[in-house]
Amino acid sequence: MHAAHVGEADRTGEIIGVKGPAGTPPYLVRFDDGHQGLVFPGPDAVVEGRAVEDLPGDTAPDSPSDG
Repeated sequence: MHAAHVGEADRTGEIIGVKGPAGTPPYLVRFDDGHQGLVFPGPDAVVEGRAVEDLPGDTAPDSPSDG
């Protein structure tokens, strides 16, 4: 999230839980400093998805094998 005030640093974190219906906010976020909190992302927030192969319990199909 971009800082709300001049001179403050931007914050980054990982969404570790979704508390709203159908994947909507609020999101439970673990920030880089270890702090956790509920976030309703505003217009200054950037939510980026992760590739399926980066997710725990990878459910991406395996590539075909030669044997």
